[in-house]
Amino acid sequence: MKTQASLLVDLLEMATIPMDIVNDIFLQLPAKTLVRCRALSKPCYHLINDPDFISSHLRRVLQTGDHLMILLRGALRLYSVDLDSLDSVHDVEHPMKRGGPTEVFGSCNGLIGLSNSPTDLAVFNPSTRQIRRLPPSSIDLPDGSSNRGYVFFGLGYDSVSDDYKVVRMVQFKRDSDDELGCTFPYEVKVFSLKKDSWKRIESVSSSIQLLFYFSYHLLYRRGYGVLAGNSLHWVLPGRPGLIAFNLIVRFDLALEEFGIVRLPEVVAYGNVDIQMDIGVLDGCLCLLCYHDLGYVDVWMMKKYNVRGSWTKAFTVYKPSSVKSFSYIRPLVYSKDRDKVLLEINNTKLVWFDIESKKMSTVRIKDCPSSYSAELVVSSLVLGCKGDLNNIRLRKEQQAKEAEEAKMMQNSRKRAGIWRSGELTSTKKLRIPQEMVINNLTQVYVFREEESILQINKCRWFVNK
Repeated sequence: MKTQASLLVDLLEMATIPMDIVNDIFLQLPAKTLVRCRALSKPCYHLINDPDFISSHLRRVLQTGDHLMILLRGALRLYSVDLDSLDSVHDVEHPMKRGGPTEVFGSCNGLIGLSNSPTDLAVFNPSTRQIRRLPPSSIDLPDGSSNRGYVFFGLGYDSVSDDYKVVRMVQFKRDSDDELGCTFPYEVKVFSLKKDSWKRIESVSSSIQLLFYFSYHLLYRRGYGVLAGNSLHWVLPGRPGLIAFNLIVRFDLALEEFGIVRLPEVVAYGNVDIQMDIGVLDGCLCLLCYHDLGYVDVWMMKKYNVRGSWTKAFTVYKPSSVKSFSYIRPLVYSKDRDKVLLEINNTKLVWFDIESKKMSTVRIKDCPSSYSAELVVSSLVLGCKGDLNNIRLRKEQQAKEAEEAKMMQNSRKRAGIWRSGELTSTKKLRIPQEMVINNLTQVYVFREEESILQINKCRWFVNK
């Protein structure tokens, strides 16, 4: 199988290939490679940045399941691993990184939500490394509340308005010494990437208000909403002494309204002490029912918000090597759909064979001992040009590039390279930033930072 680098070399020879064929070829490439291909020519640059191409590329990735990766959040760092080669991890650098941990609150169409605090949020594309930092939005304490309780986030795509939205829900406690509290006032705000603004949700139906205010406190083991059917979802667990059963609350991203998803009848009228979680598999909302921590039933809603479409997909039994199922989450089917990749207890990934019920642990080299996992598709969403609204970061980046260019000039002098001359000897150079080798009519792009390149008899310059 050809590497991305060798594939790029082949693409260099496409000067006479019609652009419609180039378009078809580009649609099959991962986003990371397409970012590099922008430098092949001006037509390629404009094609890859075209919104219609970005949409077509995303649609194909979602249909075929190609170029999927697993994002792992360790204690302080983010890592990624390709689904087709679950053997080694790669660091994911992002501008939100700081001394403490950065939370990941969901994945949607190649984007992930990042949070350092309730007012420090961003949407990030790990494939293109482009980020959209959200403007801060204050949290307003309601009358009678002196303590912020729980904060929940959600990231989703509203297909009706073609907009990506971030939902922030804050619940307040009136008594800071009471973990359950007596009532749970709340604040809900929605950020629209298209409008670049926050909106406070003022109108909530009376039934939902009662669920939040008197009977329930919102809970999801991960703290962020699960996206399915153009809505974000959380579990509303019952409170002892008030209401015993669980519910699933949903927030419709198009209508920006709350509603309830009804559970399967056998679950709703069954054991009231059962623990529940939710997830998404194959685009369908999933319900996970824990039975005495010994096994987990996984239900899938085949037709969204149709109660009769709930189907028990499979049951996962606790293996002897695992003490308990404190947390389990389905991520993705295998290509032949006879296995499901599961995350167990935030410590391991396993392939679960649906027919034999057996598990095989995924061994990942240099993987942190404890992590949470998120499935991410390869996409160009957010484009390749960066955050146009963040002038300060752009200026810092420009200053950094100028400093690197100065260092490169010094390095070139030490290596015996002249701006208009040719190399008289073969030397190994450490390339700290994007380099372009210009050999008459052919252009080849190296974006691998800190790569060691052996250059002989060719002209080169820094691509700014």
